[in-house]
Amino acid sequence: MESYLFPFDQYWWAYLAFTGLIIFLLALDLGVFNKTPHAVSIKEATIWTVVWSLVALLFNWSLWGYAAMKFPPDVARQVALEFAAGYVVERALSFDNIFIFIVVFNYFAIPPKYQHRVLFYGIIGAFVFRGIFIALGSVLMQFHWVVVIFGVLLIITGIRMVMGGDDKIEPEKNPFIKLLKRFVPVTTEIKGPDFFLKKGGRWHVTPLLIALLFLEMTDIVFAIDSVPAVFALTKEPLLVFTSNIFAILGLRAMYFMLAGAMELFYLLKYGLSAVLVFVGLKMTIFNGEWLPHVSIGWSLTVICLVLVISVVLSLVFPKKKEV
Repeated sequence: MESYLFPFDQYWWAYLAFTGLIIFLLALDLGVFNKTPHAVSIKEATIWTVVWSLVALLFNWSLWGYAAMKFPPDVARQVALEFAAGYVVERALSFDNIFIFIVVFNYFAIPPKYQHRVLFYGIIGAFVFRGIFIALGSVLMQFHWVVVIFGVLLIITGIRMVMGGDDKIEPEKNPFIKLLKRFVPVTTEIKGPDFFLKKGGRWHVTPLLIALLFLEMTDIVFAIDSVPAVFALTKEPLLVFTSNIFAILGLRAMYFMLAGAMELFYLLKYGLSAVLVFVGLKMTIFNGEWLPHVSIGWSLTVICLVLVISVVLSLVFPKKKEV
């Protein structure tokens, strides 16, 4: 069994405290700052993107400070770098979620002023499911053959991301959505921010709930790739969990900030593909047994460099508009 710096039986209080912190932040978000449904402006979204990023940075600084008191300086530095790497990878991979948000909100005609509410509850669901995935991952990733399998899957996913082209997303063909419509009355009306609407004496599911359920299911699919990717950068479940959740917290603000400009970063999918392949290679080949292990410092440098290059090239060589 692999030994951890932060074993759950000794650091259960850290998970509990972190969960309490997230609940407090979400309560402030919905109960104070976004109490009244409204369309989030680019300015507001940019401010919140910066705020969530600073909160994650402050948390990492606190994590480093605690680790520096408990472990040697080089270990504390390693902990901070691993959290940062996990956060950057998860934040980068969440760009794919933004494309899904755009398609789903357009398809179900969700008014801009209610989109924040849908994403808010989507984050709560993601919080629960990510926790489950990470708990399972912390057990499975102790077996070398599982690590290799996930590494191969990440490489395949990275290649498919480039070779597969632009896959069309069709929410109406989702099996779960089709099953839900068979057993529950569904209305196309949206009257207010409610997920249920009473019509003719019966409760109906509104498009807001359908959109929420579809986003939850797509996030589960994305988690199958993103969680192992972060485990390739750190073996510490606490760091995987906290970096994942902080990346998800900033996802809503990033969506409202970039929704109208996603086409500008058309080369980003190649950067994300390269990141997945790189992480997959770390898990399968550059693992210290076949080829030398790539340190977390170099890993973080390579990941950031690839993402920055893909964004810069997208802006320098803009995509030609179809005639």
